Amino acid sequence: MPPQTAQQLVLLWVKLAVAASLASILTRSAAFQRMLLREERTLAQRVKMALVCAGIFGTGVLTRVLTSAFPAPDAYQALDLGLEGSLVMGMLGGYVTGMLAGILISLPAMFLGGELMSMPLLAAAGVMGGLLRDLAPDKEYIWKITPFPELNLYRLLRKPDFRLPLFGVTSVGVILLAELLRSTIAQRVPNQGVFALQKTWGAMTGWMVVAQYATTVFATILPIKIWHSSRYEKLLEQQQMRLNEARLAALSSQINPHFLFNTLNSVASLIRQDPEQARQVVYKLSKILRRLLRKQDNLVTLREELSFIDDYLAIEMVRFGDKLHFVKDVEPDCLDMLVPSMLLQPLVENSIRHGLASKVAGGTIRVRGTKADKRLQITVEDDGVGIPEAKLARLFENGIGVNNVNERLKVLYGDNYKMWIDSRPSEGTSTGVEIPEQVSGNVVEVEMAGKR
Repeated sequence: MPPQTAQQLVLLWVKLAVAASLASILTRSAAFQRMLLREERTLAQRVKMALVCAGIFGTGVLTRVLTSAFPAPDAYQALDLGLEGSLVMGMLGGYVTGMLAGILISLPAMFLGGELMSMPLLAAAGVMGGLLRDLAPDKEYIWKITPFPELNLYRLLRKPDFRLPLFGVTSVGVILLAELLRSTIAQRVPNQGVFALQKTWGAMTGWMVVAQYATTVFATILPIKIWHSSRYEKLLEQQQMRLNEARLAALSSQINPHFLFNTLNSVASLIRQDPEQARQVVYKLSKILRRLLRKQDNLVTLREELSFIDDYLAIEMVRFGDKLHFVKDVEPDCLDMLVPSMLLQPLVENSIRHGLASKVAGGTIRVRGTKADKRLQITVEDDGVGIPEAKLARLFENGIGVNNVNERLKVLYGDNYKMWIDSRPSEGTSTGVEIPEQVSGNVVEVEMAGKR
């Protein structure tokens, strides 16, 4: 291989590396990632997208122009991805984004390099990219285009739908047409034309022509593929977040009717015995329902959760009278820490139903709250009859309240939590939860990866 041909091939490889590097730089911007997630954009959003990308690709053009007078004038030519950047912006953002990006990217070449045809060419490339976007049967097809013809053939054989393979072939054809326009202008208007790598290469072999056109295709599609990977990860994160939110809502909807059903049973038993107490219970129940019907966050302060338990036990104490006692033993530093909403009520309800309801003398429910090593530990204890060992083993599977609390903790904290139940016949039951410390007003990201 002649040394000159080897140098030209190295330059083409560097161009591809630069395309990948510039695309990777943009993926580090959270604002740009949000742009990629949108398929429909306002005019302001399209202009912003053009400005951001023009700044990146235009910097490469500017560097190439400013270094053209160096002893090695071709040293930084691979940084110029003006044509490819204009095409990509048109494909992802439409006509306005593509044309505006092309105009802005061409400014250094036109006014500093004297390449007067750069602006018309790059603006036209942006419009061509916008045309491809309009031709796409589905906007998702843009992210799936490939420079490999055999992959298009495989897609057609795997699924007899010619739309995606045809769009992929059309996209490659438009990119090749843009490169043909650039090469033609570079040859026909040598003095005040446009920049092209092959402009100073002289006569090229057929393989070098193929390599030049193939490089343009890959340098255009490569950023789209890199951004698609980042975009796909964000879409998966959003999908998982929505799934978790739906799962939490479903679990909460199981807890609230369960609580309401048991409370209404208490009211029904009081109506005949003591109508005045029944009226008080209904009033307290209305306060609780008013809180439940308000927009709830997944996390509330422990102080709010304990206040809710006060209202709940006020109803239960009407039924149990002096036989039911409630004690709060919570460290003051724990009160402003965040806990999952409706965390304590199912646990307290279990203590009443399984521990104290069948105990003639009643008993005491104690809620403890402590913190250590940036973790909050909450236990709900009772001195009731306890839970038989056979039933205790299946409580996480069959117990509605306990199972829901465990599932919600799993959604919110992954493996970074603990939940346990200890019970001794005739002595009582203790249910504990340990979660990462989160303080109200100081948002701390829930750790999802830590396994205990």
